[in-house]
Amino acid sequence: MLPQTITTAARRFGDRAAFRLASGASVTYLDLDRASDEVAAGLAARGLTEGDVLLLSLPSGPEYAVAYLAAAKVGAVTAGANPRLRARERDLVATTVGPALVLATEALAGGLSNDLTVELVTPTEDPGRMLGEIRLAGQGVGDLADDPGRAVCICFTSGSTGDPRGAWFTNRQLAAIAEMDTGGAWGSGGNLVAGTAFAHVGVMTKLPWQLASGATIHLMDRWDPGHLLSLLERHRLPAVNGVAAQIALLLRHRNFDAYDLSSIRAIVVGGGPSPPALVHEARRRFNAPYSIRYSSTESGGVGLGTSLDADDDEALHTVGRPRPGVEAEVRGVNGEVLDVGAVGEMWLRTPSAMSGYWGDPAGTATTLVDGWLRTGDLATVDPTGCHRLAGRVSEMFIRGGYNVYPLEVEAVLGTHPGIDQVAVVPRPDDVLGEVGVAVVVPTNPDEAPTLDQIIAHGRADLSSYKLPAAVRIVDRLPLNSGDKLDRRALAAGEAGQQADG
Repeated sequence: MLPQTITTAARRFGDRAAFRLASGASVTYLDLDRASDEVAAGLAARGLTEGDVLLLSLPSGPEYAVAYLAAAKVGAVTAGANPRLRARERDLVATTVGPALVLATEALAGGLSNDLTVELVTPTEDPGRMLGEIRLAGQGVGDLADDPGRAVCICFTSGSTGDPRGAWFTNRQLAAIAEMDTGGAWGSGGNLVAGTAFAHVGVMTKLPWQLASGATIHLMDRWDPGHLLSLLERHRLPAVNGVAAQIALLLRHRNFDAYDLSSIRAIVVGGGPSPPALVHEARRRFNAPYSIRYSSTESGGVGLGTSLDADDDEALHTVGRPRPGVEAEVRGVNGEVLDVGAVGEMWLRTPSAMSGYWGDPAGTATTLVDGWLRTGDLATVDPTGCHRLAGRVSEMFIRGGYNVYPLEVEAVLGTHPGIDQVAVVPRPDDVLGEVGVAVVVPTNPDEAPTLDQIIAHGRADLSSYKLPAAVRIVDRLPLNSGDKLDRRALAAGEAGQQADG
């Protein structure tokens, strides 16, 4: 799908900017098609072929897109390592997919095994030199046979222990996502802002329809609320997209009220639920409706959503109803559909759902059951058909749109010499939705580690969003009747601390 999409887009949109960089430089649709042809020839010359995995450890930018398109042109499967990953996490991603080739910048090559074939590339703003280390000038590859079942990309989420799990998608799912998001329309044009890493499911599975639209995608060197507000104003964008934490930071920008945001007709927010107070404030200050989109990496970034004309109850307290083409049910522990109001696990059926977890048939069989996707989220459905989240089957929490798994964080922090025991639990946060709190039993109560010391200890092995935002020193950790850590009691304690504060 991707090869045909970029070839057609280059023919239709030509010298229109496909990407505009923060510096003002641009990469056209013709640039993308030509560069990806030449990189595809370079990849084929290195032996990359249909079904092989290409791992990209690159910044989010045109080089990433060119490499992704090039891999699709030779039939290879692209996996992306989020630039925010630390060396240890990057190694886990590589181990999961076993790539035939890795393209990385020097800054993002740490942790990659010496057993891997790694080619270092240097980012540039010159379209003619992008991935020059790989390109074969003036060359390309032959067209692939049409195959809806051909694997195209692997998007990483995390398992119950925080280890990476690669959800993989085929041409069939990418085509379904394009149809569900845009109706398959070509040439709607306009301007988009890339708000997530290119390795994220929100780019990997949606790039086909973004290219087909002929849009100009604006890139930021790093996400910045002031820069985004300037883009919204300058290009008169009709919608602002992001995760709840980003919307909160926009609203808290010191010059927010000075920007002309009258073009905004919708606020569309994913990456976890939004606090009701944030929804209320954003609707008022943007003077636009706020739609919460509930989805996951496994669902291809498609799921439920609140209506743009929702009443306060739906907009503030639910994640809405299934989007067209999606079915949702709340089920019990035995898979039975529960009555209205009962709490159970949310199951989804959607043509956008992943084919499975790469190299993990057992995990796939647990998550994909008879055409349904088990989300791991607890929910209820009300009489109007709106769904309300009620927690998570696992202990995972979401900080600023990123999943955090306590067991992974605890395994790292627990090696601090001043920590005897540690548990990480979420605490509500007005900006990020949830943040982690390290509940610590110190080795020496008179010399308990500080938050700064704990962060410094974990920084080498954990992404910044996984690090705790607070520490609470206790004499002991609570246990349940089975002598296991009582996380529910710890989380309730944090909620109480927040209320008291």
